[in-house]
Amino acid sequence: MSNALAGFYCTAFLGEGVVASGSLQHVVATVKDALGDRDLARLLLFDDSTGKPADVDFRGRIDDVLKRLGEQFGELPDEEVNDQPARRVGRPKLGVVSGEVTLLPRHWEWLKSQPGGASVTLRKLIDEARRAGATQSHIRESQEAAYNFMTAMAGNFPQYEEALRALYAGDSDRFYRFIDGWAPDIRSYVKRLAVNAFPEEHL
Repeated sequence: MSNALAGFYCTAFLGEGVVASGSLQHVVATVKDALGDRDLARLLLFDDSTGKPADVDFRGRIDDVLKRLGEQFGELPDEEVNDQPARRVGRPKLGVVSGEVTLLPRHWEWLKSQPGGASVTLRKLIDEARRAGATQSHIRESQEAAYNFMTAMAGNFPQYEEALRALYAGDSDRFYRFIDGWAPDIRSYVKRLAVNAFPEEHL
């Protein structure tokens, strides 16, 4: 089994109900063993990280299915992990890399007046910007995952469009209220995908 396949988690729906959830290998083995060909043809698998449908060919034995999936996902080359280029560092113990920064005189004056001096202040500013960017990235990813699944499975549900608008507006109260009457498994999975879409809930 490829590393990529082992790290892929999904949820399988038959109609409006969940029939299996977990690693792709577990889900495929579970549904292949439990369902007939007719139900397998109707089965929909969704990537738990993106909310997008996952295409699985269930023909043949379970070993055949898993082999095709391994070929589809491919192996992760070891070079990505083990062959990282060496970096020259200014201070080996801290991993500090020297570089040139071009600023106006007033910028330098402000930086030098800050506690710790210019270098410490710049590092703090960069770390804060990275954290803010990561938060926004998580919000967008969660919104998109919920949108992808909702579009595939809930497009005909009542208040679908209102729920989408609330999702992108970051209004969790209205979002949960609009999806409250949906099929239980679909509602639960939407909430799971949208868990990072409303940052105020984690404050």
